[in-house]
Amino acid sequence: MSGARLREDVKSLTGVEKSALFILSLGEDCAARIFAHLSDDEIRDLSQVMANLGNVSSTLVEKILVEFAEQMSSAGGTVGTLESTERLLGKALDKSRVSSIMEEIRGPAGRTMWDKLANVNEAVLAAYLKNEYPQTVAVVMSKIKPNHAARVLTSLPESFAMEVIARMLRMEAVQKDVIDDIERTLRNEFMSNLARTNRRDSHEIMAEVFNNLDRSSEAKFMAALEERNRDSAEKIKSLMFTFEDLGKLDGGAIQSILRVADKAKLPMALKGSSESIRDLFLSNMSERAGKLLRDDIASLGPVRLKDVEEAQSHLVNVAKDLAAKGEIAIAKDTEEDQLVY
Repeated sequence: MSGARLREDVKSLTGVEKSALFILSLGEDCAARIFAHLSDDEIRDLSQVMANLGNVSSTLVEKILVEFAEQMSSAGGTVGTLESTERLLGKALDKSRVSSIMEEIRGPAGRTMWDKLANVNEAVLAAYLKNEYPQTVAVVMSKIKPNHAARVLTSLPESFAMEVIARMLRMEAVQKDVIDDIERTLRNEFMSNLARTNRRDSHEIMAEVFNNLDRSSEAKFMAALEERNRDSAEKIKSLMFTFEDLGKLDGGAIQSILRVADKAKLPMALKGSSESIRDLFLSNMSERAGKLLRDDIASLGPVRLKDVEEAQSHLVNVAKDLAAKGEIAIAKDTEEDQLVY
């Protein structure tokens, strides 16, 4: 389901989706008593769905309750999140069991270990496997999808990858207890560490939210936050990438942005920019293209601040997209303090 909005038609929902929503609707105390009678696999399946429910309409909640033939009503929708799911599990299970279940939920999606590995970046998986025995890696490669295995092999050191290939060619049927042992090790060591690594700092999340606010809303919320918690406000500001930060990019990055950006938005964005940022963009264009851009900026006349901010946000988003692909690096105050989004 991947956090998507649930369908309003009850008949189109799976049994696990209905059960997860029904249990959440009962409240934490009742739900905890139900969880105490479920197996680990059932709890894991329900928890995975709960953690991704997001906002659910009260109409759908009521339809589910009617279908379960319970004399209940819902005052409103319910919200399923990682936090509420973890809190609910904590009422029925010990801390170590809750931790194990939540780490698996936070990790890559997939029902089985091999499904989960398919959603792990090949470079990340290769970095872990290169420290394992070639025979172990050969078993893992034989269990995951061929296209993913190919990408992992090319990310391994060449000599090690050739040894893995040799083992795969000589490999006969692998005993179930060996596969179970490898799966257990992957779950306990690799996946649990990966889940912990993937937990994001709340300030990073809020910095992305602030990056997508319009300027007036950003200023209003930031001012209010500074009054309540100046440390958090400063940390968020340090993590944000703004239009002014484009002035810290090198010529190659600016040229990459120019190749991808909507040409129609460029004059509007630079119309309201500082002279230094405007000169930076113009200096990375051909003489003819620079002259045309200057003419376009001059011909705009008075423009609305909202239109300028929208155009500048477009350039910022282009820069962040290119950085996410590894095509450019975007930095904050110093070259040593680089943030790649």
